[in-house]
Amino acid sequence: MGKEKLGNQIQIKNKRATFDYELIETFTAGIMLTGTEIKSIRLGKAGLVDTFCVVERKELWVRNMYIAEYFYGTYNNHPARRDRKLLLNRKEIQRIETAAKNSGFTIIPTRMFINDRGLAKVVIAIAKGKREYDKRESIRERDDKREIDRAFKK
Repeated sequence: MGKEKLGNQIQIKNKRATFDYELIETFTAGIMLTGTEIKSIRLGKAGLVDTFCVVERKELWVRNMYIAEYFYGTYNNHPARRDRKLLLNRKEIQRIETAAKNSGFTIIPTRMFINDRGLAKVVIAIAKGKREYDKRESIRERDDKREIDRAFKK
């Protein structure tokens, strides 16, 4: 199994992100992992539900990200939910920090994948929370799109 197949295979998504938030701007960041964590991600045993990012001391951290313990990890295994550092340029971190300080904005991971070189990457977004009527509108748009697709298939 080559690295090209691995990069295309692993796509861990935060499905609630686009429903609960309006995504303003996205960034692709590297993530610092231990050996057992990357092995679990390659098996697809990770989740982005209830995950968020914070900026502390000019560093970007992802909190509450779930990466299952590796089955063969023995005593070297990692805790399933721990803070993990994200790797971005200083300018990108400053941009994210200023956006997050604004009222109503947050930083959320939307997708995790393994690139062609075999490195784990996280796509994070500056997002603004949707109101209830915005969510209903999103559902309506999704249903309309589904109906149009069905009409073209016939």
